[in-house]
Amino acid sequence: MYAFTLEQPKTLADAKRLTTGGAQALAGGQTLIASMKQRLLRPENLVDLGGIDALRGIQVDGKQVVIGAMTTHANVAGSAEVRKHLPALASLAEGIGDRQVRAMGTMGGSVANNDPAACYPSAVLALGATVVTDRREIAADAFFQGLYTTALEPGELITSIRFPIPTKAAYAKFRQPASRFAMLGVFVAHTGSGVRVAITGGGNGVCRHAGLEAALSKSFTPEAVAGVAIDAADFSGDLHASAAYRAHLVKVQTQAAVRQANG
Repeated sequence: MYAFTLEQPKTLADAKRLTTGGAQALAGGQTLIASMKQRLLRPENLVDLGGIDALRGIQVDGKQVVIGAMTTHANVAGSAEVRKHLPALASLAEGIGDRQVRAMGTMGGSVANNDPAACYPSAVLALGATVVTDRREIAADAFFQGLYTTALEPGELITSIRFPIPTKAAYAKFRQPASRFAMLGVFVAHTGSGVRVAITGGGNGVCRHAGLEAALSKSFTPEAVAGVAIDAADFSGDLHASAAYRAHLVKVQTQAAVRQANG
């Protein structure tokens, strides 16, 4: 590592003041600390958000589940409220990384980082969630803007995420064996206004698939997925899987998610 300053504010107001000055916010640190060790990032000032109680917690507000940005994966997975109202999200959280990662990693950190193979972005996008920051509210469709890129402005902090409660939902992923990131993951949500399908692990960032959404809105069955064209050109290949194989996995994981959602 290298020398840097570490601030540990106890209030959101103090965190906003410090990050507005150009410091780097630190959530769970599962990505940031590793990047610093490899010298991929070299922030001189870190602001640890872990001591801000207002950024943690889970509550049900009408037909929405509201989750604080600093809520850990383990707490999402173990929450009785999430398991009752959004079991697909609890299951997703339970499958992230290993026990140590789930104990430290946070929802807000994952969403803000927008790793192309992360699980949470697919849930946020498929459920049509709203990302709440210290400055505004951002709809999921406007939040994710490509590889490691979001609508967040410099110094802007996620405070919570509001998830509408769907009629049915499920997440299925094919794990990369070493990292447990999604080699390809699909989150399917059946809502009153139709079906939303979000794909992660494709290499270019989380995205929706119009063809799958249209087919499943007509018939929410695994069989409806079979006739949907999946273009391999929309995906990336690497040492773990070719673009064609990832395109194949889209159908496999979508069908698996629909089966789970239908019980």
